[in-house]
Amino acid sequence: MKQPDFENLAEQFDHPDVRALVLMGSYARGDDGPFSDVDLVRFSRDEETILEDRGSHLIDGRLIVVSDVTPSQVEAAFTQPELAVDVIQGLRLGRALIDKDGFFVTLQQRANSFRWDEAMQEKANRWASRQMVGWIEEVHKGLEGLIRDDVGRMLHAKFGCTWGLARVMCVQRGVLLSGDNALFEEVTHSMGTDSGWTQLLRAAYGVDDEPSMLHQQVIAGLCLYGLTADLLKEVLQEEDAPMVMESAALISDSLSAISSLSGR
Repeated sequence: MKQPDFENLAEQFDHPDVRALVLMGSYARGDDGPFSDVDLVRFSRDEETILEDRGSHLIDGRLIVVSDVTPSQVEAAFTQPELAVDVIQGLRLGRALIDKDGFFVTLQQRANSFRWDEAMQEKANRWASRQMVGWIEEVHKGLEGLIRDDVGRMLHAKFGCTWGLARVMCVQRGVLLSGDNALFEEVTHSMGTDSGWTQLLRAAYGVDDEPSMLHQQVIAGLCLYGLTADLLKEVLQEEDAPMVMESAALISDSLSAISSLSGR
């Protein structure tokens, strides 16, 4: 399939209230494939701009995804760690198709000079701490799912104890992602490809060399929660630490009991 006509796409999705229209994602990085979608990001002039043509479009057999970003969202990407990990590297690699008054040139320079400082790390620690509390529900679903052999509960647990925990460590470690498909590879690289944490994540996802059943993946994910809690215990917030560490202890005790009962 031939390359998209970026000039025509830029003209089609331009608008007077748009300051810049930028190509992001795989086409900007140069690692696109035959089924890659085209990510177009429009930077609006004000908070009130709502353009009806945002969203997904099929044009000449390609999926075109148009996203709109307001000025406050731009600022949030430089101050909120959970947004920065998703946005900063994309801004660094973005390719402007339309750039009115050099807006994106300035924004890209700002992204290139961005540094993960102590203030950002403190925010990341607080965010990770709250997320660990948030995923406790999935811990309980996993334990209950194992006892009942309930697929629905185990699938909820697997999501929280894979994607959720990977996201926790991504933000807490300040891993600036190169794209939305890069979480697994880039967070495991940060944690160490041979580390116990990475091995548990691989097992929880079910991407080990040896195939595994769902209950084995859930057990690995629950163990991963316990290990993540231990790694983060020094940065857990005072109000969060008791719940997180008690949940980690519950996992250890419960998995031992479940193993004894089931013979697994």
